[in-house]
Amino acid sequence: MTLSQKLPALRLSLLPLSMAFALAGLAPLAQAQSLVELYESARAFDAGFQSAKLQYEANLARADQARAGILPTAGLSAGASRIGVENTTPSVSTSYNTQNATLSASQPLYRPANWATYSQGLRQVDLARAQLEAASQDLIVRASQAYFDVLAAQDTLAFVRAQKAAVAEQLASAKRNFEVGTSTITDTREAQARYDLVVAQEIAAENDLRVRKIALDQLVGVTESQPRPLVAPVNLPAVAPADVATWVRQSDLLHPSIRQAQSNAEIANLEVEKAEAGHKPTLDATASYNVTKNPSSTAQSGISSRANTSNVGLLLNVPLFAGYATQNRIRETLALRDRALSDLEGTRRTVAQNVRTAFFGVQSGQGQVRALEAAELSSQSALDANRLGYQVGVRINIDVLNSQSQLFQTKRDLAQARYNVLLGGLRLRQASGTLTPEDLQQVNGLLAP
Repeated sequence: MTLSQKLPALRLSLLPLSMAFALAGLAPLAQAQSLVELYESARAFDAGFQSAKLQYEANLARADQARAGILPTAGLSAGASRIGVENTTPSVSTSYNTQNATLSASQPLYRPANWATYSQGLRQVDLARAQLEAASQDLIVRASQAYFDVLAAQDTLAFVRAQKAAVAEQLASAKRNFEVGTSTITDTREAQARYDLVVAQEIAAENDLRVRKIALDQLVGVTESQPRPLVAPVNLPAVAPADVATWVRQSDLLHPSIRQAQSNAEIANLEVEKAEAGHKPTLDATASYNVTKNPSSTAQSGISSRANTSNVGLLLNVPLFAGYATQNRIRETLALRDRALSDLEGTRRTVAQNVRTAFFGVQSGQGQVRALEAAELSSQSALDANRLGYQVGVRINIDVLNSQSQLFQTKRDLAQARYNVLLGGLRLRQASGTLTPEDLQQVNGLLAP
């Protein structure tokens, strides 16, 4: 058989591979969901995010409680009793009822500790908001990770099955050649060994896909979710801005962890003011109105009586000595404030390091994708050449099998590298504190319609 006669057979031998990729990409699209759709499901279903949201609402209510220290207070008290009186000289024995009611009110005029507590409440609101944003960004990354984990597992299974079909065809070819005496039994055994190995890989890939789907379903609350694959060919977005210093500056202003540390430092500084207020006087405006009624006879007058008493005034309280409790409290709060400032600086350094790591990780991933795309073309050309060489007798079966393994490994690595770049872009925004649900729209635009 001449070379021109063998080329059609070579093209036919590659059909199972291309068909496997096409079927693997098109099969799940009938009921597929986009990344944005599954993320929205996760927001309503994920227990971790719901817990963070409820904690945020609780923190807001707790912060509002601090306002009570600067607002007026009012109270109403009432009572009734029966009083018995016995005198020996002169001998008198009587009893009577008495009833009283008191309405009182107080307005703090000068209470430095209460105002510091109120300011802490405002900082608590900022702290709670930053904590919720951190939880929201974490959910975006977790949902995207689970989404692309399923896509990567689907790709791996599709590649393994395509490789299985190619190895099975190579095994059949080796058996035919052995029967007609054009190859040795070694070719058949090598192909059989490779086929058995691919079968084992297929079982592992099926189980990995099953586990990844379970994890995604549990996160988003959708039964048998089907993520939409990436379009082919896909153009990955570049990092913008392309300057790592800009990302670091953004993180210093916007990152939730830094904002939480800043709020904690401000709260600690206000705690110092509260402790120092222990040396300062307090001044309150007070008012009360009391009604006391004796509906029956009394020991003094023998008739019913009623007394109305009103009182308006100022109450000054000047601390003199508290057993050094105030001084030691100030020392404690100063140390805690310094610790909060140290934590803030440590958080800034950690965030800046994470931003740089994520930025260069995305850049490296994009370079890896370009290199693997070139390697995929080279591996395909090498496989075609080895197949042709085997048919004309200048290559042995193991050369073809190794070329097949190299091609499928390259395809698997390329698919994973693309997912890593997309995830890396989201992690970069999370590291800089700028990640929002709208950022998923850009990734969503790269999915198959």
